[in-house]
Amino acid sequence: MSNSYTLIKGSVPLLISMPHNGEEIPADIAEMMTAKGREAADTDWAMDRLYAFAKELGAYLLIPKYNRYVIDLNRDPDGIDLYPGANNTELCPTTAFDLSPLYQAGCAPSAEQITERVAYYWQPYHQALASTMQAIKTEFGRAVLLEAHSIRSHVPRFFQGQLPDFNFGNADGKSCAPELMAALVDIDYAPYTMVCNGRFKGGYITRAFGQPHDNFHAIQLELSQHTYMDEQAMTYNQSLALQVQPKLAALVNTLINFPAIKATVNTKQATE
Repeated sequence: MSNSYTLIKGSVPLLISMPHNGEEIPADIAEMMTAKGREAADTDWAMDRLYAFAKELGAYLLIPKYNRYVIDLNRDPDGIDLYPGANNTELCPTTAFDLSPLYQAGCAPSAEQITERVAYYWQPYHQALASTMQAIKTEFGRAVLLEAHSIRSHVPRFFQGQLPDFNFGNADGKSCAPELMAALVDIDYAPYTMVCNGRFKGGYITRAFGQPHDNFHAIQLELSQHTYMDEQAMTYNQSLALQVQPKLAALVNTLINFPAIKATVNTKQATE
């Protein structure tokens, strides 16, 4: 347990990370922000509530306390763009998804303040990720990471039209075994729509922690918020959530039961 995140320990080889679930903004940061910034409209709302069933299935859960507007836990700490050439949000965002400013004039975080936020918020979360994944791998021979995200169904800054409901990313096949992605794609998501490696290919965490050759498998799911929320009001809709949770449970069980695979060994075999 840290003062910036909560780690709920489990009993199966799956860690569900929710890096954009946090809602709090420290008072000293909030006072520099605009009203839009303090609203924190781009939060991945209620991921912890939506995935509460996974605790009963034995999954580990990692949940941050603070909002992505404070610092984005799913971005490179050096500020490298996640999607070069596309519209990106920063490590410490200065604009909302609708491009409105998050900080009052002259109050955007300085390089020194960003460094402080990396040390205080980003590093502890990533240390928890690394140590938990290693502990799971040691116990079970494999560790699977589900990066649980959500986003509004229409965000013109990033994509045209309506986003599919289930948006999987595995870094174009690099962050998990192909057998695992195939098993997830094979789930019946109807009546919901599903795509893999479309607009979202997995963020920094998926790319950094997915090492399938060593039985560390990482998948990101960007779930359209209209599947479980009243989007305009930014409120959880229990009726909608109950409809989509069986699909989420099916994919969580698939991740839990994915077997360890033989590690890749780079050796030359004799041809004689």
